[in-house]
Amino acid sequence: MALTRYNWILALITIFFCLSAFMNGANDVANSYATSVAARTLTMPQVGFLSMITEFVGAVALGNRVTSTIKNGIISIDRFEGNPGSLMLAMASAEFGSASWLAIATSIGYPVSTTQTIVGALIGVGIAADSQVTWEWDDGSVSQVAASWAIAPLLAACFAAVIFSTVKFGVLERQDSFNKGMLAIPFYLAFTCAILALFMVIEAPEAPSLEEFGPGRAVGIVLGVFFGVLAFAYIFVRPYLIRRLVKGDARVKFYHIPLGPLLLKENPPLYFPAKADGVVVIDYYENAYTSKNDGSIENQSDSEKDVGVSTSLEKANPLVVPTARQRIITPEERFLAPTKHLPIVHPSRLFSFTKYFLFQGVTRDCVSHEDPRLQATHARCKIYDNRTEHLFTYTQVLSAMLMSIAHGSNDVANAVGPWAATYSTWQANEVATKVPTPVWMLVIAGFLLGAGFWFFGFKIIRALGNRITQMSPSRGFSTELGAAITVLLASRVGLPVSTTQCLSGATVGVALMNFDIRAVNWRQIAYIFSGWILTLPCAGLLGGLVMAMALNTPHL
Repeated sequence: MALTRYNWILALITIFFCLSAFMNGANDVANSYATSVAARTLTMPQVGFLSMITEFVGAVALGNRVTSTIKNGIISIDRFEGNPGSLMLAMASAEFGSASWLAIATSIGYPVSTTQTIVGALIGVGIAADSQVTWEWDDGSVSQVAASWAIAPLLAACFAAVIFSTVKFGVLERQDSFNKGMLAIPFYLAFTCAILALFMVIEAPEAPSLEEFGPGRAVGIVLGVFFGVLAFAYIFVRPYLIRRLVKGDARVKFYHIPLGPLLLKENPPLYFPAKADGVVVIDYYENAYTSKNDGSIENQSDSEKDVGVSTSLEKANPLVVPTARQRIITPEERFLAPTKHLPIVHPSRLFSFTKYFLFQGVTRDCVSHEDPRLQATHARCKIYDNRTEHLFTYTQVLSAMLMSIAHGSNDVANAVGPWAATYSTWQANEVATKVPTPVWMLVIAGFLLGAGFWFFGFKIIRALGNRITQMSPSRGFSTELGAAITVLLASRVGLPVSTTQCLSGATVGVALMNFDIRAVNWRQIAYIFSGWILTLPCAGLLGGLVMAMALNTPHL
């Protein structure tokens, strides 16, 4: 029989859960795609749609194991035995503390760790309720989580640096780097897909351990996917790349990849072709600096935008500071300004308000900046051929999706954990946190993660992305894949880590491969690090104060 007298607690924590999952998406999902936006590989609308899919898949398909760690491992449940209402109150307070701090941090564009947020909130609640907090080293303990805060960035930095070193010395800095890239890109595609396949097999909710599954079967799956994707890349992707990048055919788009060898013909049968005079390859090193005065930019010639032709930025010394970038119109100018003169109840203006509400989060400029010091940092990074960089846009999209799936699997616990504990206790009329997390909870959480990014992810995209170092598709691919491997490994062993820390560490690892410490914006790293320090006490204070006031409120 359900605890009907505590329906109000269940209702409150449901509201807090929705806000927590939504703000988790707004703050942390941006980590997965920040480098893709900064490198101009994906646009914000594209990222918005992709994040809705990948976060949902990660949360629903791979999210069960870490959920139980957060739910049962940080504070002792024994304190609440025989008093299920107090446990529900504790979880509601923790969810409130987590949601409140995430909302505050996101509103000011402060990238924080959502894992640290829920851990801090649970610690605060545990102290307020006089519950034993698991400080010593144990599975799911605070010490283990705290250790991961240092270990995760270092591991991610190492993974990303190793991956980028193979790209840098094997492709980017070789003579005729484009042809070297054409040979190498199928292997990078196959490698990324093989890693994704491995973790999807061993990370499924009912999956056996790697020992039980058997190393032979695991290796067989990895190699099967690797060689299968490798064959697909050579048969279908390579002809597409030749048609687009070698022959400079702007009509060919990614959805023509299934045509495969037909693309090598003189006049391939293209369905829904793009404009023949379109841009084949954009300038991935276009200066992101926008002047605070007028945001003007010197006009580029058409030849500088053609495939295979370097811009003046590529021809110059890397330390030369280029001109400013043209300002991109804001959503207010795009959606609201054209109908501003109309009455507020006019259908056209109401439609403008609707479009602004739905699309303002994915139509903002998250690449430009107005910091001359950041501009100097970017100038320290080496510049490579745009066509070669374009090859890595495809691997970067895959690695970003992998990173997002990893985030969904790992960070869904941050919002679902307290809510699942409360719901199972309410339903069983006793302290019952050992029951499996219902799939419908993961479905709701997965949707809210994607929706949070769609509406407010731009705030954190701006704070990350190219604010640490110069981003390009090859660097973004290495950063995302290195961070994704770290997150997925942590999720496999049940260790909740921060995707913010993994991505920040991976970005620094890739930036240091310029062999110049000034190629890293250490001020931004310090800013992000300060968020890691503030998050634990702030979330703990918010959750703990609510719990303490609720337990000690006088009543008649």
